[in-house]
Amino acid sequence: MARKPGKKYTAAIDQIEKRPYTLEEAIPLVQKIKFTKFDETVEVHMRLGVDPKHADQMVRGTVVLPNGLGKTKRVLVIASGDKIREAEQAGADFFGGEELVSKIQQEGWLDYDAVIATPDMMRSMSKLGKILGPRGLMPNPKTGTVTQDVTKAVEEVKAGKVEFRVDKTGVIHAPVGKVSFGGEKLLENASTLIQAVLKAKPAAAKGKYVKSATVCSTMGPGVALDVTSFNARTA
Repeated sequence: MARKPGKKYTAAIDQIEKRPYTLEEAIPLVQKIKFTKFDETVEVHMRLGVDPKHADQMVRGTVVLPNGLGKTKRVLVIASGDKIREAEQAGADFFGGEELVSKIQQEGWLDYDAVIATPDMMRSMSKLGKILGPRGLMPNPKTGTVTQDVTKAVEEVKAGKVEFRVDKTGVIHAPVGKVSFGGEKLLENASTLIQAVLKAKPAAAKGKYVKSATVCSTMGPGVALDVTSFNARTA
């Protein structure tokens, strides 16, 4: 049986007009109707006109948000030789080689938010696919997390690099900051993310690219966005 929404959630919904909002209108509204005591994450959700079952319609990428996420990510680097020292100097929280692969494999160790690996370690990393893959932690060349440039990769993650990937239902979910951020910072972050998703439109995608989009806080209701301008940019 569906759970009845609480009074605070219902009161938040009542403040949302039944119309699409511009991003400039939606961000301050999400901040206004937030009702929990903790500093919620603000999220953007975009339903795309793609079929992710087809490889040529997969939408995936990364973007560095100009104002970060309000949380410093814990970064693990798996490398060898001098690249381990480079990871340490770049500010990685954890760094090492085969011993860390074994630790993850044998202990299920997951006390980190991002994993970066050098190409020479990927044969060993393949053992971890079933552990890291479902959690979105498996390093991938397409997202810049399999690289020889360890310093750049660590700095980007620490600066607020966000990975976006369409799920099996054709939806992208991505964080863009905290409710406590100033409205301008959230707007800049959300705009940057949306632009990155628009640029990632596959050539094989036909028709309307962005079917719908919403902005919400972790516990709050979604505010529908007017996607007309988004689609105009990808026509």
